[in-house]
Amino acid sequence: MLYMFIRRFLVAPLARLLFRPKVTGLENIPETGPALLVSNHLAFSDSIFLPVAVPRQIVFPAKSEYFTGTGLKGKLVATFFRSIGQIPIDRSGGRASLAALNTGLEILGKGELFGIYPEGTRSPDGRLYKGKTGVARMAIVAGVPVIPVAMIDTEKVNPPGTVMPKWFVKEPGRRFPRLVRPGVAIGEPLDFSRYEGMERDRFVLRSVTDEIMYAMMELSGQEYVDMYAEKAKELLKAGENIDDHLKPRLDDTKAS
Repeated sequence: MLYMFIRRFLVAPLARLLFRPKVTGLENIPETGPALLVSNHLAFSDSIFLPVAVPRQIVFPAKSEYFTGTGLKGKLVATFFRSIGQIPIDRSGGRASLAALNTGLEILGKGELFGIYPEGTRSPDGRLYKGKTGVARMAIVAGVPVIPVAMIDTEKVNPPGTVMPKWFVKEPGRRFPRLVRPGVAIGEPLDFSRYEGMERDRFVLRSVTDEIMYAMMELSGQEYVDMYAEKAKELLKAGENIDDHLKPRLDDTKAS
């Protein structure tokens, strides 16, 4: 109830008024029944613009730290995340993937929409990084439609490390700054029912994950990087060049 109230009367009107997000493919979202929405992850605001774009409620997993803060600020943060459809997930140790899987299956079992970012974290440079196979396991076990989603230009509206949004961005070769209009592109549902009962086969999991990532790449137009985003962030933190650590590929724009 709180989610729909805040989304309809506060977040959605403000987002549409201030940013005019361009949304395509809404017809691919089922009116009823469960579905797994898989999206690239460019900025914190992805978890705002996507729920605003879709009429139905989408439940997202979020770090449990967002819900355990103390004092007035902690309570406000927790209320905000719950209001945009996010639920706490313990991401510590090896329990993270299992917790997300169980939570996702529970939500999908109720006939709801569950959203997940297969990259596991935000892209460090706007490119699309290798997907984690947990999304494939969830898709196979749940047996629900998988809907690829592409967030577009959200990292320009909400650059990493910033709080205040940006409406204009200066691009090379352009004399004047360009007005940023974030986009949400929703693709046609993917069906993985042919892999029923094969959720323990690591080759199947990788194949399904790569098919999902390829669909997202086609929607977003991003360059694909055959490396996990977490590893890429570690390299950047160490002052190293990500591309220096990539294996030679015949085609750097296709997921494999």
